[in-house]
Order: sequence, then C-alpha cells, then structure tokens
Amino acid sequence: MIKGMTGFGSAQLVKGKNRATVEIKSVNHRYFDASYYLPTGFASLENKIYQLLQKSIKRGRITLSVRITKKPDSVITLNKAVAKNYLNAAQILQKTFKLENDLKLSDLINMPGVLENNEVLVKAESIWPEMEKGIEVALNNLMVMRKKEGKSLEADVGDKAKKMLVQVKKIRTRTEAILKQKKKTLTPEEFKSYQKNIDIEEEMTRLTHYIEEVKSLLTKTVPVGKKMDFIAQEMQRETNTIGSKLQDSAVSNAVIALKSKIEKIREQSQNIE
Repeated sequence: MIKGMTGFGSAQLVKGKNRATVEIKSVNHRYFDASYYLPTGFASLENKIYQLLQKSIKRGRITLSVRITKKPDSVITLNKAVAKNYLNAAQILQKTFKLENDLKLSDLINMPGVLENNEVLVKAESIWPEMEKGIEVALNNLMVMRKKEGKSLEADVGDKAKKMLVQVKKIRTRTEAILKQKKKTLTPEEFKSYQKNIDIEEEMTRLTHYIEEVKSLLTKTVPVGKKMDFIAQEMQRETNTIGSKLQDSAVSNAVIALKSKIEKIREQSQNIE
C-alpha cells in the first residue's frame, strides 16, 4: 500500500527524574529532509536520529523536537568566601564612616556571587536509550497517519485512472467511426493518406500502458511518488499528441477530460511518498 507524506506522532519518555516529550511532524517534500529542535547538548545525537528516521521514512520534510518537561532540581551553592568578603567590606564601611550596621541576611544572600544556582543539564548519551524508544513510538504513530492518507490517495488516484480508461475507449470508438465515415467519401489513395495522418494507435497504446502502470504503482509498498509524477508527465505528452492529430469535437472533449484527470494525478503524486 502506498503512503502519504503528512503525519504527526508523539511520545513521552522517562529516565530517572527526567521527563521529556518527543514530537515528529512530516509534510510533503520532493526528497527526505529532516530538521531537529533539541535541548542544549543534544546535537551529538543528530546522526543517530537521522538514521532512525530513515528506517521508516524515505521522502518528506520531517521536523523532530525533543522537549525536557522535568529534570532534577537545580543545585544551590553557597560561596562562603564571597559572603565573608561582603561582611568584611561592610564592617570597614561601618567603622570608617560611622554608619549603622543594618546588614540583613536577606541583603547578603542577594548580593552577586553569594548564592549560585547551578542548573542540572541532562546528558544526551545517558538518556539516549529511552529517547530512542520514544522516537520509535512517535514514528509508529506518525506512520499510522501516513498510511491512512495513503489509503485515501490510492482510492482517489485509482478512480481517476479508471475514468481515464473510459475516455480512452471513447476516443477509440470515435476514431473507428470517423475512419468508417471517411472511407465512404474518400478515394482509396486519399483515405490511406488520411488514415496515416490521424494514426494515434501508438500514442493510445502508450497512454493505456501508463494508466495501467499508475494502477500498478498503487499496490506497491515502496515509495512511488516520484515515478508517478514522471508517468503523469508522459501521459500528458501522449494526450497532447492525440489531440493535435485528431481534430474532432468528441475527441477534443475526451482529451480535455483526460488532461484534467492527469493533472489531478500529478498533483496527488506530490502527496505520495
């Protein structure tokens, strides 16, 4: 089954006192393109994340973010030497200028350098095993959405391919009727020349082959979006040639209908992995 390229998945991970959220989003893109929003110090994990993503995703713009939601409390450090220097300076000022000593504890601890709030950083390598599992869970959730989109795309493209075959049949039937009519009004030599000029059998054969190829691609499990886009371009080329060779209102209407379906298939190929 084909897959789409739009999806979202998330997961929670736990490592000791650490809590984090992993989120993965994917949208359409011609190639595989991944970007990351990671906590400070996690850049070393980007290559591992890239390899993990590529196991499941071959095409699309992927955004992965990891957000630390809880970590160990910060460590408060008392710098006694700095506090002592402040106290000594205060005593000198008091004696020198005959000032009242109203220095309070709240004043002292708010002075720069007396108390230091040391943030505890989560080490990337220590949390990687849990993070890897979280990414895999988020990826599975994302792939469920991409597969659902693929199912809808398969139904839509398949319906358009089926309707294209109806138009191909109309053109064949109309071509036979035109030749039958012309054979009655033209000389054998004129008819032979006319038949050669409007011969679209080669184009019709290729167009039919391409339509069947599109239907076949819809059953594949490997990425087919790029190939379908290429086939749509080839179908458009064959259809244009058919329209230019056979000038007839019924054929022209069928050609217009074909072009419309081909354009829709090409648009949808941009959404298929």
